[in-house]
Amino acid sequence: MRQWTIESPEQLTFGDVDTLDVRVVAGKLAVLASDGPPTLEVAEFDSASPLLVSYDEDTRQLSVTYKDLTWDGMLGWLRRDRRRTVATLAVPRRCRVSAGVVSASAVVAGFEAATRVKSVSGEIVLDGVSGEVSATTASGDVESRAMEGNLSFTSVSGDLTVADGTPRRLRGNTVSGRITADLALRPTGYVTLNTVSGPIMVRLPVNAETDVTLRSTSGRLASAFEEISQAGGPGSRSMSGRLGGGMASLSATSVSGDVTLLKGEKE
Repeated sequence: MRQWTIESPEQLTFGDVDTLDVRVVAGKLAVLASDGPPTLEVAEFDSASPLLVSYDEDTRQLSVTYKDLTWDGMLGWLRRDRRRTVATLAVPRRCRVSAGVVSASAVVAGFEAATRVKSVSGEIVLDGVSGEVSATTASGDVESRAMEGNLSFTSVSGDLTVADGTPRRLRGNTVSGRITADLALRPTGYVTLNTVSGPIMVRLPVNAETDVTLRSTSGRLASAFEEISQAGGPGSRSMSGRLGGGMASLSATSVSGDVTLLKGEKE
């Protein structure tokens, strides 16, 4: 196993990488799918603690992290010391990626296998990521662009925005965060969105084919599709119906937040 200690801007190149584990505190992190050799570029580094890099040629595993910043303890990480890093990692698109940040912003783009991202308060952007995707935050927002895989999102107060999504499975759960999703569902697409007090807004193509259920205990329910109507008549706290052949499934539920279904352009 090869190891490096980074205490200033530096660039490293590695052999084949199948698994990446990267964790930083503050600053900016970009993890990009690439057809070239795996690389790490640290453009800025301001920390009293060094960044530790290890690469195992036998297991093809690359790790970039601080010694005391564990994956399991990241959401409870409360240290006040300064650790700012601006880093870009380029690894193969079939690489399994685990990326964690505390307050840093993170961009993860182009991967096709398994991607796991965790943040305390930093913003996460998932761009063109497919496969199995998991995003967990405390207060950080998550934006997903052109996703085609299975996305599981969990947050306390962070927002979830899905733009131009064609998910196989999409599960979003937040307490007070907002969920906004612009979707084109596959025939077997399955979407479940849940909040406590946060609003939910979903836009589907005018020719969507999906079963729809909207629920809110005290929030307002609204649908631009005439096929989606109140279940049980006036005063009911749910709306449901079938669009087209109803092959996919969409469920959006909030306790006190508004739930809105909008009509987009033809797919």
